[in-house]
Amino acid sequence: MKRWQSIIINKDKTLLETMKIIDETSLQFAVVVDEEQHLLGTVTDGDIRRGILHGKGLDVPITAIMNPNPTSAKNNQKVHEYNKLMHIKKLKQLPIVDENNKIIDIIFMDKVDITPNKNMVILMLGGLGTRLRPLTNDIPKPMLKVGNKPILETIVEGFKKYGYTNFIFSVNYKKEIIQDYFQNGEAFDVTIDYIEEEKRMGTAGALSLLKKRPKDPFFVMNGDLLTQVNFDQLMKFHIEHQSIATMCVREYEYQIPYGVIETKGTDLINIKEKPIHRSFVNAGIYVLSPEIFNFIPHDEFYDMPALFEQLLVKEQQVSVFPIHEYWLDIGQMDDYNRANDELGVF
Repeated sequence: MKRWQSIIINKDKTLLETMKIIDETSLQFAVVVDEEQHLLGTVTDGDIRRGILHGKGLDVPITAIMNPNPTSAKNNQKVHEYNKLMHIKKLKQLPIVDENNKIIDIIFMDKVDITPNKNMVILMLGGLGTRLRPLTNDIPKPMLKVGNKPILETIVEGFKKYGYTNFIFSVNYKKEIIQDYFQNGEAFDVTIDYIEEEKRMGTAGALSLLKKRPKDPFFVMNGDLLTQVNFDQLMKFHIEHQSIATMCVREYEYQIPYGVIETKGTDLINIKEKPIHRSFVNAGIYVLSPEIFNFIPHDEFYDMPALFEQLLVKEQQVSVFPIHEYWLDIGQMDDYNRANDELGVF
């Protein structure tokens, strides 16, 4: 199968099925066709995230969120004409169709950026990990091993995959174990500096201890997360929305184990048997712009949710970025065991 054929999907595919194809191919793009291979639309990773955020169920047909008017080109043009069109439209993929609008090829604008991204990554590693005791009696939670390497090393590799190599570790509990293992990051082909919290500062409060504030948007992430989120897409999303702060969110569902009663006064209106409720929850990953420091108190405990609440009160531009990729918060023993069981994901 040719590279482009792997991202051709039928119009009857669901959002969930398309999402899996996009994730498996790592191209963040798919082309929607009918039974005769006529081009109907395109779907990007961003289209899927917006669909999820707007309440589209995972079982909706992909036609509900696709772009029905994609840019395409006829197959009778020269290569340089395709490249020019992609450059003007800022496209990474260009569907090629015949005179009957049937898809016959997809051109990819492959770009390998070997220059590390300048955006800083700040990892919050100072927690006590009390819910994972006795494992954390002698070792900080980010240094617990999943497979043959610490959780923190897997996190670093996840960012490095997208070219982010400039790290700051905010440490407290058993900090010498983290510092001895990673040192300045040279052994991992990254650079690492440290913030040393002398007291509990909270996810946002620790940022006030930075010796040098970032001049560009930067990541903040909890050090007990394992995820396959596309950090490049996340940063682009933040910049495109001109946000002062972006919070990654994860859809969480829970089932009420009883029949839920709907009433009007004393009249019974409806009974919903064991309904499933879905909500978005904070995923512990953020992108912040440098202006954020105007809202963070110095040397005080200040958690990230409180910061976001303040930004909303101040009517600042705040965004949410839905994660559909693998994500696991290693907060309890069951989560840690699950991480080791799912080692093949990383």
